[in-house]
Amino acid sequence: MKKQTLRNLAEVLRDEMYMQSRITETLKDGPKTIPDIADKLNSPQWEVTMWVMAMRRYGRLTELTKSRADDYYQYKLVEEKDAKS
Repeated sequence: MKKQTLRNLAEVLRDEMYMQSRITETLKDGPKTIPDIADKLNSPQWEVTMWVMAMRRYGRLTELTKSRADDYYQYKLVEEKDAKS
């Protein structure tokens, strides 16, 4: 297993707006979990978690209900008309 070096938090936050647009593109074909998004973007899961949680906080994403307690949440884009309500 390859050891990853952690990037500085300031660098991760600086990339937030760019990565949010990439996450939006990734989710256009349907809901995905954070590990799925991280694989598509080739980014560490902890960074993707920060970006997804920011998007969720500002109403750009929502999570779907889980069928089992130990499943990952799936996130989907919020429709424009839903976001304005």
